[in-house]
Amino acid sequence: MPAKGKHRRPKSQRFTRSIAVVGTGGAALALPLMGATGAHAATPTATVAKTATAAPAAAKKAAGTKVYAVKAGDSLSKIADEQNVSGGWKKLYADNRSAVGSDPSLIRPGLKLTIGKKAASGSATQSSAKTTPSSTKSTTSAASAPSTSSSSGYTLPVAGATVGTGYKVAGSMWSSGYHTGVDFVVPTGTTIKAIAAGTVVSAGWGGAYGNQVVIQHADGQYSQYAHMSALSVSAGQTVTAGQQIGLSGATGNVTGPHLHFEIRTTPNYGSDVDPVAYLRSHGVAVG
Repeated sequence: MPAKGKHRRPKSQRFTRSIAVVGTGGAALALPLMGATGAHAATPTATVAKTATAAPAAAKKAAGTKVYAVKAGDSLSKIADEQNVSGGWKKLYADNRSAVGSDPSLIRPGLKLTIGKKAASGSATQSSAKTTPSSTKSTTSAASAPSTSSSSGYTLPVAGATVGTGYKVAGSMWSSGYHTGVDFVVPTGTTIKAIAAGTVVSAGWGGAYGNQVVIQHADGQYSQYAHMSALSVSAGQTVTAGQQIGLSGATGNVTGPHLHFEIRTTPNYGSDVDPVAYLRSHGVAVG
């Protein structure tokens, strides 16, 4: 008992420096606990509500994924550039291999591509694709065969590609005043094929055309394949329809990867004819 006549002042509960942790959907919020005097209950409540609302939004933003629908004229390289895909078209292909298939040039309008997948997800997709390469290859070949080759022994120079710049499109960037061939929109590294059996007339550097191959065919016409990143044939070599002659690229005077393809009446520049009409006359469908 305290001494008589003395009064001990009751200790107030000092909470102002204490810290409480309030759970907000996995986030921790540190709040001061106020005493009964001067406490404002509305302040911590409003802060908690705001934090709880922001948490899902932040998580959604962190995911950073979106779905892109392929349009006519698209290529993986073009999409990767436009969508600023880190890692370029190869990363985009790796993340969507199960949807695209074994050939990165075979993308069709309406195909849904996921952009911004995590690397682990992309690796898992690749692993899954590697476990069934035979079935994937068979399915792709069966689907593309009707549109890339014909019974006449002719085929498209690139499987499943769409035409970008067409034949005889006018423009000052071409020395002739017009486009002397057609551009097939494909990413670098796509297999380029001989459209028919023939003999390689030239294979090497072609100035503005970059790395190019010119082949003479049995009907006396010549096919030219330009801007290639690699060549698989040499001058004087005979080739068969559909045989790989190199890989697409962006060598020479170009703004991006594609295959420039021409049909000529001679092996030289300036003797061009409509390449799409030529292929169609031999039963080859051109998209």
